[in-house]
Amino acid sequence: MNKRIIIIGAGAAGMMTAAILAEKHNEAEITLVERNPRMGQKVIISGGGRCNVTTGVEDLKEVLKAYPRGAKFIRTAFYAFPPRAMRDWVESHGVPLKKEADLRIFPRSNKGTDVVGIFEKILKDSDVRVMCKRVVNSVAHDGEFKVELNTGEVLSGDYLVITTGGQAYKRTGSKGDGYSFAQALGHSITKLAPSLTAFTIQEQWVRDLAGVSFPEVRLRFIGAEKYEFAGPIMFTHKGVTGPAIFALSAMSAFESLPATLEFDFFPQKNHEQLSAQLKKVLAAAPKKQFHNSLSQLIPHSFSKLICDLNDIPLEKRNNELSKKDINRTIQRIKQLSLKIKGRSPGEEFVTAGGVDLKEVDPKSFQSKIQPGLFFAGEVLNIDGFTGGYNLHAAWAGGHLVGESLS
Repeated sequence: MNKRIIIIGAGAAGMMTAAILAEKHNEAEITLVERNPRMGQKVIISGGGRCNVTTGVEDLKEVLKAYPRGAKFIRTAFYAFPPRAMRDWVESHGVPLKKEADLRIFPRSNKGTDVVGIFEKILKDSDVRVMCKRVVNSVAHDGEFKVELNTGEVLSGDYLVITTGGQAYKRTGSKGDGYSFAQALGHSITKLAPSLTAFTIQEQWVRDLAGVSFPEVRLRFIGAEKYEFAGPIMFTHKGVTGPAIFALSAMSAFESLPATLEFDFFPQKNHEQLSAQLKKVLAAAPKKQFHNSLSQLIPHSFSKLICDLNDIPLEKRNNELSKKDINRTIQRIKQLSLKIKGRSPGEEFVTAGGVDLKEVDPKSFQSKIQPGLFFAGEVLNIDGFTGGYNLHAAWAGGHLVGESLS
């Protein structure tokens, strides 16, 4: 009798599991259950609809540093199926990719639907049973796995793969029901929190900087614990966003708010070096208004804001500045301190936390509690920074589960 394999959730991890099984173990009876009308809804909208397939970073040690939770657990999966392997796999299935300056990988077409189309074709050309528009009501095991659907159907299987995602982006079907399925089969769920969020800021004046971006800022999150990260940021009407903010939000996902956020807008220069640079600018135009000269170093709206925060009149000229004015200006640029009052989901929003990794075998992603049960993707306590890292964790996990079941 052929193996009967049921996969719940046709996101990145579920699609990859089914595709590997279809290509390498096509004598199995494979059923893929998905609540949406189409597979890969979150894959399609990732990267602003372009699908940030994976990362272009080659060094796996560097890649693994991008996972605040689960880095050690996913090592085996990543060495078996690194980002380079995913890129080769996608291109071998007819979708050319491109690497952007920030090392993110996208389809050349800029269409997430092209990536999902690969899986749709593989599964259509095989005997995989894809059941869309089906909601799983419950799962159980009584010698075999039983999966009850909202239609009244009950699926029976020798193996069950839970790839339901987290609880971010509920409109794409990620409602967190995978956690209850895992618990029904004896597993524990860690504390859950939103990750890859923007920060909302208490100080109202940040709205005057809305749209202003900086390519490299060193950030410090100061709460019960302290975290640091450097990278691009952008101010919004409510606070601050961008890749460095997302990374810091991931690192601090379980920290309570309010907390303090410190900015160093010139991380490559110390206080004395930046002061010397500013004095040189001021000396070149002694009669010029200070805020206009300062805007040679930072955006003009920011230079005016710093003058306001430091009680320096906008009409004040360079040759009228005191030593104290200059020092306080440098201090603001090197150590601006704001109060974080909340988190708001960004387009790469994911869930931190999930199925406890102590209960899952990292060599196969099979449950240590219930033989025949496998997990992959965001339902596990694994999450990464923005830039294709979360999708790759799902691809690599799905690939490992597919290989394990083969």
